[in-house]
Amino acid sequence: MLTVVAALIGILVGGVAVAAVLLGSSRSRVRAAEEQRRRLLSDAEREAEAVRREAQVEAREQAVQLRSEIEAEVQGRRLEIAKVEERVVQKEADAESKLVELERREQGLGDREVHVKALQEELKETRDEALAALERISGTTVHEAKQQLMERSKDLVRHELARDVRQLEEEARADARRRARALVADALQRVAASHTAEATVTVVELASDDLKGRIIGREGRNIRMLEHLTGVDFIIDDTPHAVVLSSFDPLRREVARMTLDKLIEDGRIHPARIEEMYYHSKAELEEHVRQAGEQAVFEANCGEFHEELVKILGRLRYRTSYGQNVLKHTLEVVHLGGIMAAELKAGVKTTKRAALLHDLGKAMSHEVEGSHALISAQLARRHGESKGVVHAIEAHHYDVQPQTVEAVLLIASDAVSASRPGARGESLENYVRRLEALEEIATGKQGVAKAYALQAGREIRVIVEPSEIDDDGAVLLSHEIAREIEDQLEYPGQVKVIVIRESRAVEVAK
Repeated sequence: MLTVVAALIGILVGGVAVAAVLLGSSRSRVRAAEEQRRRLLSDAEREAEAVRREAQVEAREQAVQLRSEIEAEVQGRRLEIAKVEERVVQKEADAESKLVELERREQGLGDREVHVKALQEELKETRDEALAALERISGTTVHEAKQQLMERSKDLVRHELARDVRQLEEEARADARRRARALVADALQRVAASHTAEATVTVVELASDDLKGRIIGREGRNIRMLEHLTGVDFIIDDTPHAVVLSSFDPLRREVARMTLDKLIEDGRIHPARIEEMYYHSKAELEEHVRQAGEQAVFEANCGEFHEELVKILGRLRYRTSYGQNVLKHTLEVVHLGGIMAAELKAGVKTTKRAALLHDLGKAMSHEVEGSHALISAQLARRHGESKGVVHAIEAHHYDVQPQTVEAVLLIASDAVSASRPGARGESLENYVRRLEALEEIATGKQGVAKAYALQAGREIRVIVEPSEIDDDGAVLLSHEIAREIEDQLEYPGQVKVIVIRESRAVEVAK
């Protein structure tokens, strides 16, 4: 027990001793650190003082250098200002000298102006005196001399213009003929078609003359019924084995023909059967009209059309113009226009569609007012055709002026189809009247001795008096005649005007 207590006391005493030693050691270290801190502070203060002194010296040096640079720059600016002032003074001196010179020149110009005015007055007086002397010597006034000079000048210009016109016309005609001949010839060769004139009567052949009595019926009731329903005149005369159907309406004639054929085939001819066959034939003809329109659209090959337009187009199969079948003419115009448009790189589809629809108005009844071209254009516009197609249709007879290439091509192809030999018939009276009108226009001109219309009115030869009309006058005369023919007459194709003077011919095609 005592041993343990002694050990504890020894440990306690040892701890106290160690603590005393450690405390003394830490105090000595603190004092050493404090001394070091004071030493470091004094060193830092000395270094800062040295740096401050060096900075002050460097700043004084830079200030001195900057002051010297500024003084040098100011000196340079002063020199430049002095030079500018010298130039300004020099320019002022120059301006003053120029002002003096201008004043001197102005004074000289004023003197000259006064002198010029005096000269003008003198010149005017001299000119008046000269004109008076000329009038006295020549015996004419100034106005009369001017009129004579103007007339002489007009005559000279007229002859010069006529020569130029003739030369340019010959060149243009040669080129136009070559190109037009190639274009139209190619189109005609590729669209070879023949037309037979269609009359206003239809002949129905009979197996025997006994059928004529049955067609007439008891007391003529059958033939009256036929004429009442169809609106066609049934002509039964001494012509063997034939009945003539007469009407200006081809559709009615066709219905009457179909009705009569069905009655003859059936053998029963009486009013009730006639009425039945009439309505059956009428329905069948409407189907034929629709098929004809569809076939025409197929042959034209220029796209789809409205059903109503196709129906009206099919009716053209039973219409004629100057003896020419209108549907055949329409298809020919389509092919001609398409070929020409392709050659000229124009709108082929537009041209062909316009050509296919251009004569639709001829299939409309007389109750629709207006020319067939305008009626056709209205139908096309109403059923959604493009503006180019509508314009070409309404312009193909110059109801409006053509504004597009396609419209001009439609006019040309329509004229080519109508004017080809054998395409259309013409009454003798109209033919003679047209020839007389051509000759009257030519013979009404001063200096014309004789005029002859040749080649069915497609050429007119004018013989003039050589003493009254020279070569240049013949050129102008041919143009005047051609212009009056264009304004006053209607004609298919072209009319060639040839003016003959002293075995010389001047030709103008219109």
